[in-house]
Amino acid sequence: MSEKLMIGGHEFQSRFILGSGKFSLELTNAVIENGGAEIVTLALRRANLDGQENILDYIPKGITLLPNTSGARNAEEAVRIARLAREIGCGDFIKLEVIHDSKYLMPDNYETIKATEILAKEGFIVMPYIYPDLNVARSLESAGAASVMPLGAPIGSNKGLCTKDFIQILIDEIHLPIIVDAGIGRPSQACEAMEMGVDAIMCNTAVATAIDVALMAKAFKLAIEAGRAAYLAGFGRVLNYRAEASSPLTGFLED
Repeated sequence: MSEKLMIGGHEFQSRFILGSGKFSLELTNAVIENGGAEIVTLALRRANLDGQENILDYIPKGITLLPNTSGARNAEEAVRIARLAREIGCGDFIKLEVIHDSKYLMPDNYETIKATEILAKEGFIVMPYIYPDLNVARSLESAGAASVMPLGAPIGSNKGLCTKDFIQILIDEIHLPIIVDAGIGRPSQACEAMEMGVDAIMCNTAVATAIDVALMAKAFKLAIEAGRAAYLAGFGRVLNYRAEASSPLTGFLED
């Protein structure tokens, strides 16, 4: 198995995708460096073109930009935001978010499918954010998505892998990178997701709400690497209702 993450024909060493929406621009560079992230999301509203502070000025060169369609309530609005992001020089990657539910902030899977079909035909590398649903994921794969980004828990909640069983189904059945996005609150939860076999972790709130955001980014980096290594190594068996010594218990004192 390759240790490189492949998304839309592009190769990455890091499996930590950093969301930049909730920490100050001044901390952006330190968090990226400590987390070892190669892909960083950004909301288009933070990429100001009128001389004000612009997040693009704080992201190091060589980082792949992943603009999101945050604020889109339907497929039409998401497509418009994606096209605008490309026009201002953010590239072809797009994190597709369609959310019209203002209370629970659940993604609209069906509008997301519609937008994916349009954007994939226009050459975008579409990374859709969804509630984990096998039929929806299959439709996104058929529509040309470059990955599937199921939520682990409600966005911004830091509650962890509430949808673990449904994510596992996607891992088993979908032939695209599975990237857990939203809800991961601790490095241990990121490690657990990687041990399941997901391809990458997208995280923002857990880092941004930490006391030391740069150190927390580093902790996530290490946890993601550990989880990936454990998955590749393959887990040992589990014994139920009995023990087994790791060293022989007999014959030590025999002649």
